[in-house]
Amino acid sequence: MSQRNFKIWRGDADGGEFKDYSVECGEGMVVLDAIHRIQTEHSGDLAVRWNCKAGKCGSCSMEIDGKPKLSCMTRLSDYQPEKTVTVQPIKAFPIIRDLVSDVSWNYEQNKRIHPFQPDESSSEKGLVMHQKDVDRVQEFRKCIECFLCQDVCHVLRDHEKHDEFVGPKFMIRLAGLEMHPADTADRIASIREDFGSGLCNITRCCTDVCPEHIVITDNAIIPLKERVVDRYYDPVAWLLGKLFGGRKKKPVDAIEPTKTIRV
Repeated sequence: MSQRNFKIWRGDADGGEFKDYSVECGEGMVVLDAIHRIQTEHSGDLAVRWNCKAGKCGSCSMEIDGKPKLSCMTRLSDYQPEKTVTVQPIKAFPIIRDLVSDVSWNYEQNKRIHPFQPDESSSEKGLVMHQKDVDRVQEFRKCIECFLCQDVCHVLRDHEKHDEFVGPKFMIRLAGLEMHPADTADRIASIREDFGSGLCNITRCCTDVCPEHIVITDNAIIPLKERVVDRYYDPVAWLLGKLFGGRKKKPVDAIEPTKTIRV
């Protein structure tokens, strides 16, 4: 056991300040353990959101020494014993109290995305998918909705363009739908106009903080941006599409909501 020092943000939407705490910490403890000990020994009203403590629920997202992380997966051994560890709530969203931010905006964005629209044509074999197509969309389903990628995204965090850009987390969902071989919805126009794909300048900071190691930028955002470019800015791709056609999809605005299912 050793004494560890912490600087934790306390306050609410009206303001607050960092307060210093010191607690005994043992081998193998994570930052969330230390926060619970601070609650027990010093400040029972310290607000923190957590659930599984196994890195799978995404609830305990916060900023530790300025970097968005899951507090249940951040070991104290990663920091020098004499170092004061600074802990604060994620900054891209309004603060409720102490270490808890209001992430409800994200759930509203999720509602805006048109659900999976399957191909209803009948086939003796049913839906046949190549393994590479399965692997490509399966990666995006590992997301635990911790919103760390949303927090580190400078478009949301620094420029506060929440009305124009849906954020990396939902670029992942859009990519999973757009790249699904059985989805019949044409999402390219909405990805560009409604969800703001052009605002991302591919700094890869979202990929860096993802606890599930989803390659958000290279495997989701860049391919979506390429599809937008092919549709609106590439004359060769436009001409080839006119001459040879391709897989026809329905614009999302033309699809009956009652016909959709979720995957």
